[in-house]
Amino acid sequence: MGKPCVLMLSLMMCMSLAMEDNFSLIDKLRYDLIQLKNYPINQREARDISQSYKSIFEIYEKYAEKINNVGEIMDKRNLNSLTSLWPWAMMQKHMNIIDGIYSNFLQMLHRVTLNIDPVNITQCIQFANVILKDPNVSMPSALKHMTDIIIEQDLFILAYKEVEARVCNEKQSPQQLLFNLYNIIAWTELRGHTMMQFSYTILSLHDKEKNEFATERNKTTRDFELRVQDILRAVKVAMAFAPKELWKCDPVKHEAGKTYTELTQLFSGYIVNEVDLNPTNTCRENCGYYSYTKVHSCYDNQYCSQQRRCNGNVLNCQYIDSDMWVCPSNNKNRRYEYIEYENGKMYGKKNTCSKPTRKVDSWWRWLFWHCSYCMCYCDDYSSSSDRYFNLRDVTSDVENNKVITGLRLVKENQIIHIQIQEGKLLERGMIDNKKISWKPVDNYARTDVGVVNGRDYHTLTWEHRAIDLDDLFADDEHLLTGVRFRMVGAHLNFEIRVTPFNFTTGLLIKPSEKSKWMSNDQTEFSANGKRNELKLNKPDIPTRASASAKPDSKSNQFLNFGPTDLEKDAAQTTIPFLDIQPVETVPAFPLSGAGIFHKGRDGSGGYVALKIMTYDFTKHLRADFPPPPSLIAHNEITADKTLYSK
Repeated sequence: MGKPCVLMLSLMMCMSLAMEDNFSLIDKLRYDLIQLKNYPINQREARDISQSYKSIFEIYEKYAEKINNVGEIMDKRNLNSLTSLWPWAMMQKHMNIIDGIYSNFLQMLHRVTLNIDPVNITQCIQFANVILKDPNVSMPSALKHMTDIIIEQDLFILAYKEVEARVCNEKQSPQQLLFNLYNIIAWTELRGHTMMQFSYTILSLHDKEKNEFATERNKTTRDFELRVQDILRAVKVAMAFAPKELWKCDPVKHEAGKTYTELTQLFSGYIVNEVDLNPTNTCRENCGYYSYTKVHSCYDNQYCSQQRRCNGNVLNCQYIDSDMWVCPSNNKNRRYEYIEYENGKMYGKKNTCSKPTRKVDSWWRWLFWHCSYCMCYCDDYSSSSDRYFNLRDVTSDVENNKVITGLRLVKENQIIHIQIQEGKLLERGMIDNKKISWKPVDNYARTDVGVVNGRDYHTLTWEHRAIDLDDLFADDEHLLTGVRFRMVGAHLNFEIRVTPFNFTTGLLIKPSEKSKWMSNDQTEFSANGKRNELKLNKPDIPTRASASAKPDSKSNQFLNFGPTDLEKDAAQTTIPFLDIQPVETVPAFPLSGAGIFHKGRDGSGGYVALKIMTYDFTKHLRADFPPPPSLIAHNEITADKTLYSK
C-alpha cells in the first residue's frame, strides 16, 4: 500500500476520533499515551543513536507536561472522607510507590531535555529494568495490585456507601466523589504505564534484533487495556447507583443570619377581643365566626392598647377560654412568650417571664353579650415584615463561558434571593477552580423607583403563601446557567436555566439563543401527576429540634408557610425557616440541575433548602484505544515532536 493510501487511512482515523472525541480528560490522556506507543521513531545510522534516544526523552517530556497539568486538579484531599476505608489505604500504598518513582523519572527527563545531562544509555537500561522487573517496585506488580483492590474488594461501591449516609457533610455528591476517585486512580495508573511504555521503547531501541521485547510489550499493553476496561466497568456500575444530589446538613450550632434566616412578622398567633373584629363593635357573634376579618378598632383601650396591632388580616379565630395571663415578649418579632389560660391550657413555653405578666379577661356587655377574647392568626403587614421573594432572573456570565457551580439563599433588604456561585467552564467538563466567585445579588429595595410587586418580587400573604418543592434536571449535554422564582397561580415556583455545551472544547453553544428555562408546571389541580401538599405536624421552632433535620419532601410537592403550633410556641413564629448555608462543590464541578426541598423532623417547622445536582460524567468514561500502526514498518523510528505538543 502506497503512502497516499496510508495518509488517507490515517486521516479517516483522525476524523473518526474527532467525531467521537468526548472522552473525559483523563481518558483522553490515556488515548494519547497509547498513541505514543504507536508513534514511529526512525533509527538510522549508528552516529544518530544518541539523538534517537533524546527524541524519546523529548516526546515523553511533552507528554509528562500534559500529565502534570491534569495533576493540578487531582487532589487527594478531596478523598479525605475515605480515610477509614482499608482498601483505600492499601490503594494509596501502591500509588505512593508509583508517585516516588515517577518523580525520579521526571527528573531524568528534565535533565536530558534541558541538556543538563547527556543521554546515559546504561542508566536508561537500568531504569527500564527496575520499572519492568524489580520485585519490590515494578510497575506491572503495582498496577495489578491496584486493579485487584478495585475489582476484588469493590472499592468504588465501598466508597460511595461510605459517603452516601453523610453526603450533606461533604462538598461532593457521591457520584462526583466516585468520579474524582476514578480520576486519581487512573492518573496514577497513567504515570505507571507511561514509565513502562518509555522503558519498552528504550529497550526496543537498544535491542538490535528489534524483536526481543515485542511479545512482552504487546502482552503488557493488552493487560493494561483489560485493566482499564475492568476499572471502567466497576466505576460505571457504582456511579449508576450513586446519587448526584448535594445538600447541606444542619450545622453543629444554628446561627441566625449565618446558617439560617426566617420570615418575620408574617403569620403569628394574635389575641383579640371580638368587639374589635367588626366595624360596629358588637359582641353578637362568637370567635369562630371570624374566619377572615381585620382589626377595626381598639375598644376602650383595653388589652389591644398594650400589644402591637395586627395591621393585616385576622384569620381563623377560635375561643379557648375567657381569661388568661399573657407573658409579653422582648423579641420584636413575637408578641408573646406564652399564654396561660384559667382552664389550665398553656400556649408556648412557660419560663421566667422577663416582663410582668398581664391579666386579660373577657367581659359581659349588659346581660346578653359576652365579649370574648379570641385566639386568631394575624397575617401582619408592616414595614418590619420580611416576606418577600426575588422574581428576577439570576444567571451566570455565559458570555464569558461561566456556569453555575453553587447556590445559596440570602436575605437583602427584607427580600429572599437565590445567589449563585459561578466558574469558567473548561475543556472536557472541567471548571477553572482558580476563578470561582459568588455573583453579587441584585440588591434593590422595594421602594426603589421602577420596582414593581409581582414583577420584581413576590409578597407572601395568607392566600399566596405556598412554595413548590421540585428537583429539576437539565437535558443531556446541558449545564446549569440560571435560576429564578416565578409565580404559578398562588404558588412560588422554582425554575432553572440550562445551556448546551461542547464537552470536548468546553464552550457553551450560542448561550444567548439556545439557553432555555425548565420547570415543573404541575399544580394541585392537575389532572395527571398533581402536586401534593407536604403538611407539617404540630411544628415547633426549627432550632429547638433535638435531632438534625433530614429531607422529608419529594419532588412535585408544595408546602405552605404558616405559624408554629399554638401549644408549642403560641403560634408566634413563621415556619419553615430558610437554610442559607452555601451548597457548593469542592473542587468546583459543573451542575446539571438544582432543586428546592424541605428538611425537618416530625414536630418541627424545619427548613426550606436548596440542593444541587452534579453533572454525570459516566458516558464520558471511555476505554477507546487507537489501533496498532499495522501499515508502518515495525520499529521504524522518526522524531516528529509536533504531534504531542498539541
